[in-house]
Amino acid sequence: MAPGDVVTPRERLVWPRTISIGAQHVVAMFGATFLVPLLTGFPPATTLFFSGIGTILFLVLTAGRVPSYLGSSFAFIAPITAAMNQYGPGGALGGVVMAGVALAIIGVIVQLAGTGWLQKLMPPLVTGTIVALIGFNLAPSAKANFMEAPVTALVTLGSIILISVLFRGLIGRLSILLGVAIGYITAVVRGEVDFTAINAAWQEQGLFGLPQFHTPEFHLSLAGLFIPVILVLVAENIGHVKSVALMTGDDLDPYAGRAIMADGLATIIAGSGGGSGTTTYAENIGVMAATRVYSTAAYWVAAIVAILLSVMPVFGAAVATVPPGVLGGAATVLYGMIGMLGVRIWVQNRVDFSNPVNLTTAAVAMIVGIADYTWSVFGLDFAGIALGTAATLVVYHLMAFIARVRGSVGSDPLTPDTSKTPSPLG
Repeated sequence: MAPGDVVTPRERLVWPRTISIGAQHVVAMFGATFLVPLLTGFPPATTLFFSGIGTILFLVLTAGRVPSYLGSSFAFIAPITAAMNQYGPGGALGGVVMAGVALAIIGVIVQLAGTGWLQKLMPPLVTGTIVALIGFNLAPSAKANFMEAPVTALVTLGSIILISVLFRGLIGRLSILLGVAIGYITAVVRGEVDFTAINAAWQEQGLFGLPQFHTPEFHLSLAGLFIPVILVLVAENIGHVKSVALMTGDDLDPYAGRAIMADGLATIIAGSGGGSGTTTYAENIGVMAATRVYSTAAYWVAAIVAILLSVMPVFGAAVATVPPGVLGGAATVLYGMIGMLGVRIWVQNRVDFSNPVNLTTAAVAMIVGIADYTWSVFGLDFAGIALGTAATLVVYHLMAFIARVRGSVGSDPLTPDTSKTPSPLG
């Protein structure tokens, strides 16, 4: 490659270099993909196995045009945690499958009708609010783990913060994974890690063995908890397709529906066997941007490596020994980042909060989501994320409709406010 050259999705480097790039993608997705099952109680090896399977399915359905790794989606953490407390692992998996079915249906509609209707249903104000409330809804879970081992959690949190600003390139991007490793060592020194599971895995299964599978159970009452998550997944998939198209110069809009369908089917398969829901990964976009290699062949390598690692029981058991203190430290950063991603959507799209429609919508939805309001009706239970999502959609579209009819609010809520110059303090 000459300086400035780009390897497009339909091209590849020689195989040794392609394999090395694929290995980088494994490292990039590893930390976040494993943290989700650790935080939700799912078997890590099983989640890794289905992330590899889901990535292969994604590459096939998008005809090798959209490079992406399908890792564990953080948007599922809150509903899975709530469902586990009420119905156990089977019920949580059933919720994941329901979300996957809904996402696949959305993908079919997008493929047939385009994305225009989605942009009207979920403008930046709505998308940002939903993403933000999902992240901040998880705050109590982060605190619970943090307080079980405050010293270890603080070391983990401090390590993540320092690594992210002290190092550039790949090391900086792996701040969460490296911070977890430092926190884990701290936990070992403090006697907070139980290695019994590792010995048991070696004795019972040896070096290779299939991951632990689990069948789902379906409870209609969980639909309101899981299905709102698809709004986040749709936004992530479309954002991923747009980002790759921008970097490669290809028109990938015809593949947006396929990407969403593939993610939905991958989530269905994962939930049917014991894995968490999947989504496209921004971490891997960072690797592509750094290497300028967008070859889907590298993602085939990453998917195969992930599957091989998942069939090593000792490896999965070792990951599962990460103690609560380490999880609490990492979750403090991760959950906050999810919330702030929603805020970033507002900022990047210059959402005008001087408009009462935007301000009221975000205000109501955020409180409902963060305080985790609950509502039971007709035997169905709706928690903070579901109610917050519903509040966002209903309040926004109702207020915007009334404002347009009555002319009671100045500017269009969809139009960024460019009349004022921001102060130095924002």
